[in-house]
Amino acid sequence: MPSPRIALIHATPVAIEPIVDAFRNLWPEARTTNLLEDSLPADLAADGKLTEKMVTRFLTLSRYACDNGADAILFTCSAFGPAIEAARAALPIPVLKPNEAMLEEALAAGTRIGLIATFEPSIPSLEAEIRKLAKEKNMVISVRSRAVPDALVALHAGKVYEHNRLIAAAAEEIGDCDALILAQFSMASAAVVIESRVGRKVLTSPTSAVIRLKRLLSG
Repeated sequence: MPSPRIALIHATPVAIEPIVDAFRNLWPEARTTNLLEDSLPADLAADGKLTEKMVTRFLTLSRYACDNGADAILFTCSAFGPAIEAARAALPIPVLKPNEAMLEEALAAGTRIGLIATFEPSIPSLEAEIRKLAKEKNMVISVRSRAVPDALVALHAGKVYEHNRLIAAAAEEIGDCDALILAQFSMASAAVVIESRVGRKVLTSPTSAVIRLKRLLSG
């Protein structure tokens, strides 16, 4: 049986390397393809909300990947949850939101959630997503969020050290929690520089997503 083919759909080029590395380390047998549509974040910011036109674009991207042999699709941008859900409902293959596996892990760790994002528009969507998931599990949670847009600027400029330093500083501002979520795929490199705290689990989207997909398609 051939290895599963996973279509990775990106809204920013800086998300590609972290997820490709995660597959290389955790599931090298999987065949991955990359589809980049980097006008999505700018268009979302210009519109100020997720529009029906944007949802249609996600359906188009998903159908293209499915028609070209994908066994599953993973989106890597966290600001488009409802659009990804619409694609999932329309396709016969698994379609994963970037952070859903990580959010499940976060709630398994406890009720005090820290959330750091470098793309600020993703925060409302993510907070709503984790609160909805907590409600389904009859959990009462607290969420402390921090946006670090300067970190994304640094990353685009190739300043990985500065990117990681700013995220680590935001993690210290959040302080103690049960799970600390790094919202963007592009933030994965910062996990290793975040100061360790007893009882605080630091979670990254690429690792959680690859583990979820491997279980889903290998079982």
